[in-house]
Order: sequence, then C-alpha cells, then structure tokens
Amino acid sequence: MTASAADSRRGIVRAHPEVILALGMREWDAIEIIGARTTGAVVAAAQSGSPSGVLVVDEVVAANCGLGEDSRVTVRAAQVTGAHSIEVQGLPLAGRGVAERVLRSALLGKVLRVGDSVTLMPRDLGPDFPTSDTTRTLRNTIGMQWSTQLLTVTATAPEGIVSVQPTTAVVDAGSSGATHPSASPTANTKNNPTTTTTTTTSNTSTPSAPTGGAAHAGVGHPQSPGGAAAGAGTDHGTSAESITIVAREDLVGVDDQAEVLEQWLSLALDRAELLRSLGTSPHLGVLVAGPPGVGKATMVRSVAGDRRLEVLDGPSVGAIDPASRLEAVRAAAERTRENGGILLVTDVDALLPSETEPVSTLILDRLRSVVAHPGSVLVATCVRPEEADARLRDPEICDRVLDLPLPGAADRAALLTVMLRDVPAGELDLRAIAERTPGYVAGDLRALTREAALRAAARATDATATDATDQSSARLEQEDLLGAVSVIRPLSRSGTEELSLGSITLDDVGDMEEVRQALTETVLWPLQHRESFERLGVQPPKGVLLYGPPGCGKTFVVRALAASGRLTVHMVKGAELMDKWVGSSEKAVRDLFRKARDSAPSLVFLDEIDALAPRRGQTGDSGVGDRVVAALLTELDGAEPLDDVVILGATNRPELIDPALLRPGRLERLVFVPPPDAEARADILRAAGRNVPLADDVDLAVVSEELDGYSAADCAALLRESALTAMRRDIDAAEVTAEDVARARESVKPSLDPDQVENLRQYADRREN
Repeated sequence: MTASAADSRRGIVRAHPEVILALGMREWDAIEIIGARTTGAVVAAAQSGSPSGVLVVDEVVAANCGLGEDSRVTVRAAQVTGAHSIEVQGLPLAGRGVAERVLRSALLGKVLRVGDSVTLMPRDLGPDFPTSDTTRTLRNTIGMQWSTQLLTVTATAPEGIVSVQPTTAVVDAGSSGATHPSASPTANTKNNPTTTTTTTTSNTSTPSAPTGGAAHAGVGHPQSPGGAAAGAGTDHGTSAESITIVAREDLVGVDDQAEVLEQWLSLALDRAELLRSLGTSPHLGVLVAGPPGVGKATMVRSVAGDRRLEVLDGPSVGAIDPASRLEAVRAAAERTRENGGILLVTDVDALLPSETEPVSTLILDRLRSVVAHPGSVLVATCVRPEEADARLRDPEICDRVLDLPLPGAADRAALLTVMLRDVPAGELDLRAIAERTPGYVAGDLRALTREAALRAAARATDATATDATDQSSARLEQEDLLGAVSVIRPLSRSGTEELSLGSITLDDVGDMEEVRQALTETVLWPLQHRESFERLGVQPPKGVLLYGPPGCGKTFVVRALAASGRLTVHMVKGAELMDKWVGSSEKAVRDLFRKARDSAPSLVFLDEIDALAPRRGQTGDSGVGDRVVAALLTELDGAEPLDDVVILGATNRPELIDPALLRPGRLERLVFVPPPDAEARADILRAAGRNVPLADDVDLAVVSEELDGYSAADCAALLRESALTAMRRDIDAAEVTAEDVARARESVKPSLDPDQVENLRQYADRREN
C-alpha cells in the first residue's frame, strides 16, 4: 500500500499494533523483511482501523526487498547493531561538498544493509540533530532533487543490518580527491578533512534559539555563521556545527563539573606563570566521561568561551585508514600547538579503542605533544574510559577525569523548562513528565520535545484544515508530552528488553497486602525516599526474591511495581546470560548492571533466577553457572556501589538458588506470593473482565468460590475461554452468560500442583521461623 506523505521515502514501515506485539517488538524498533532479498526498516504502528494483515511500505522499501506482484514476504524482529561507518554512493556532483555531519543527520536512525537504496529524507527522530537545518542545507546544496535522490549503501561496518547512530561515520564512495566526505576545500585542512577550528567571541553572541527553547548541556542549536570570529579561527563548517554553544546558566545538572573545568583551563592557559612559580608544569589533559547524549562536548564548548577550539571528530577519523587517521590527528595537533587553545577530541574511544593498533602509539604521541606544549590543552570525551586505550590515561596525556552524571528528576524538569522556554504551550506539568522519564539524558529529552511538537502540529493541522494559514491553535499540551513518552526510548535502554507497563499499579494486584507492602518498603522507598535512609543512618536493601507457584502473578506484580515507581526496568529471563564462550557470560552480567547504573533509578528483574544462579558445584556446564553466580555476587555486593538500582528475582524453585545470593546485602528480602484465595480470585476476575460484557446471571464472587486450585493466570484464561464459548454459540453474541462460563470451566482446568504449593508453603514457614 502507498505510504503516507509523512512516511514516504524515510525508511518507515507501518504495521498493525497487534502484529508489532506478536513479533515481540516495540514501536520504532527495527524490522527485517525477507522477500526476493532481505532488507531492514523501522516499524511504526499503523492507523487505527487498518487491516492487521497489511504492511504499509513505500516504493524504496518495496524495491529493497524485491517486492513484485503477489510476492510473499516474511517479517520478524531484526538483529541490529549500531554502525561504526557506512559508505554510500550516488550523491550528485552538487552534493559532494555536503559536510559529513549533514549526511549523518539525514540518515540518523535509519536501518539499512549493503545494497539497499536510501534517500536523504530524515526520520525527524534523531536525539540531537535538528533536521530543519539538515533539510535546508541539502536543499540549498543539491537543489530540488535532494528529496528524491537515491543513494546506494555500498559498505557497512559491521556487516549485516545496521542502524545509523550519532557516532557513525558516513563516507561518500563517489567522492574523489578527498579521504572523507567532510573534506574542506581550504588549504589548511586539505590533509585533515575531519578537523574543524572554531573561535567563538563569547556566550553572549549565541543566536536566539528557535522554537524549542534555548540550549543546555547536550541539547541546543548549531552556531550560526555569524557566531564565529573572522580570521585564522574561522569555522570552515564541518563537525563543530553539531556541537552547540550555550550559556553557562543553561548547563543544567553539570554546574559543578563546568566550574571545575573552567578553573583547570584558566590555570593552564591564562595563569601558567603562577603554576611555574610553584614548581609545576601547566600542562593539562582532561577526559570527560558520561552517558551518551548527556552533553559532554556541549559543556566543553560552553566552558571554552572565547578561547580557540579545535575539534577532532573521533568516529569520523577512526573510520578512515590508519595513514589518513594519523595525518588528521597530526594536522590538528600542529594547528593547536601553533595557535594555542584547546584540542577537543569527541568520542575518543572510537579513535583509540581498547584493542590497540600499531597506529595508536603514534596518535598518542601527537596528543602528548599537545599537552606538553605551553598554551595548548587536550580535552577528550568518551562514554566509558575503560573502552578507550588504557595509555590515554597516562599522566602525560589525560591525567584528569571529569564524570558527568545522569540527570535526576529535578534536573530533567529543569532541562525541559529550558527546552520549552520559548514554545507556546498550555498548562504543562513538567515535573510529572520528569518523573516518568527515568534514564533520559539531554538528547533523549530533546527527541521527546520534538516528538511532542510533531503531535501538537498534527493536531493543529487537523483543527485548521479549513484555513491553512491559521496557526494560532498550535500549542503544546500535556497530552503531547505524555504521548511522546510512550514513543521515545532513551539511549540508556537501547538494546534491552523491557516490560510493558501499561496503566496498572500496585493497587491493582488484588488483596496481596503483604506482598505489596514488602515491595513498597524494599523497592520504592529506597528509590523515592533515599534521604530518610540517610537521616536514619542505614543502607537501603539491595534486592528482593519473589517465590511462589507458577501463574500466581509474580511478573504481574513486577510490572505493577515498575509502573508505580516510574522505574527503568531491565528484564532478564532464565538463562539468557549463559554463553558457551569463556568470559562471555560474566561480561553479559557486567553489561546488564552497567546499563542499570546508567539508567538509574532502575530495577533489574531476573525472571526464573533459579536457572540463572543455581547452587555452585552442582552443575555440569564446565563452570559457566558458577562463574555467573560469582559475577552476580560481585555486582550485588562488590567494590563498585550499586546506587539507585534494586534487584528483583522471581522463581518457583527457591531451594535451587545459591544460598550466597540470599544473605543480607544481596537478595535479603524473600517474599512468598501465595496462590490466590477466593477473595483474591474475585478481584482477579473483575480486573480481567473489566472489558468483557457479562450477563446479569454471572456472579464473579460465586464463580471465584468454585475455583479452588486456580492460579491468577487460570482465572484470566477462564474468562477468555468464556468469551470464545459465547462466540461459538453465536458469532454475534453481545454478552457472556453464566452457561458460557460453566462450559469454559470444562476445558480450563486448574494448573496448580498441590504438592508444589505445599512444598513452597513449608519453605516459607522455615524461612519465617
């Protein structure tokens, strides 16, 4: 079917929401389409009322998978990795001079593979790339055909289906006389195409922010051409334009780090003689670390003020061949030494990865020369210092580290206030939005406001359809922001499975009063009332173990808990972390807890934990299980603190779990989830039958009395089977009768094993006594 104008040629596929759910996917995930050839795309929900068996694609996606008349395709969730670099071919001659950052912004978020055709129509969902500037640049450079020009993907690193990330290097395979698409025609940067030199006048010269509010750390708008000083430091228009200049007062959440960096720069560049008089060298090398999108480069550029700033784009330089890579670093280092100022290397882990290469030693020598030269300093940014070359932390290169924290709820509310400062809006409760966005960084919040603006614009377009020039009704409302929260997934949770929260809370878990109270005290209080624990001088509990018969609502309780606390939930099922390769399982455990720390406050849910952490010494898996248990113990109670992260395990075989996990300081609170009694079964039936039209002769309280041995899942299945029975009786049936319920009971039998329930009760009694 023909895609809508908003989706056409943007790499977006529309599917029915039930299809997305059946594939185990979320909206805006990557979908793999297998036809005459295999391609990838981004899936989004189709309009309400659309047929479930129809996939809405545009002509570009149809051509990429070789769709023909009456052809069959297979769709499934795609296994996607972020691209380190991609190579495209087909840019017209007029587009050869387009900066690499513009190409990256146009392709940001798209899913593709080698051989695919792709357009430069942006998805408008990038975390911190204003697409209006991108489309304007492409239109002015290429002309009217910019939106119809087809590019061919000729190479990707790694291979397979990849997505274009903010750090992906985009190379034009058809360019000649340059080693990278961002090559500048000036003589000074001929051999260093990925380097940019900028000199800013002051923060007061920042242009007024367009709709969307002023900028802050990690969120803002590119510098206008008039924002750079003339002369040797003129911005030649490549990667530095993607780093925003913001006022110091708009650096929300990183005030202390900005002040420290300003003090270091002032001493090293402005008061070097003072340091020499005290018998020390004024050299300075700083490594700025923090989550993706938090605003590391933006903070550095804001603090730099009117100092000369040389920017080296780590991902772009790291994607080219070693000789060109070394030449780019050498040229940038030489200009910094000659003219003084700051050499900023963004995402240095892409330029100097932990897996050392021969050229890395030479690159480090060039960076060392910048630090050693009077009047020049080195500032590098990265997500995790351990993923960069360890030699970068040499005292003669980067001897200081600044960590930028994940913004808390108050910081997120302040960031939203800054972004929406100049936006026409109704009554907005930004604090409520901030509480619903744990783990969101500045870039995520920018994407959130952009999605909310799109929703407000769509509503205004519908309201002013009779008068296209009337824009007076375009106002941002609270429901626009709430709708955007359900769509925008933060970078900290990319690549992880999440629970579908919905609208349920702990108040919807029946009469499980003891379970509800235990989870509130153990999970919600430490995350929401941390100051109370500090005031009383005690450490909050680290974790909880839920155990009980299958189907009694353990996962349901966790979903309600996450919705009540507005937590980021990282879910692991059974033995998903197990891997046959030595060291892979332990690395998976470390990565899981690292993501939990990066998205705090968060909840790590280990479902079927008995398969993940069995008793050590009793498995025949070559020691993999023992090493996973050891890694879990280290993360739960090791040297690195686990702040604002709570561990929740669930099992129906608690006696199989390694006892070391169940001691205080780890999963110290054990909560028994019993089978539902008659009153609880009645509550479950009412909740499950909320949307089921029941006849007057159906008394759920009476039905619940007759369901002894039924679990919560059995009760829900009974109502579902009752509705199907009514449809078998009459396909146009308007309600479910008591006879339908009675017939359904003949096929839906209780699933609880009395012996297993009794054993679990005895285990709970032993723990209590």
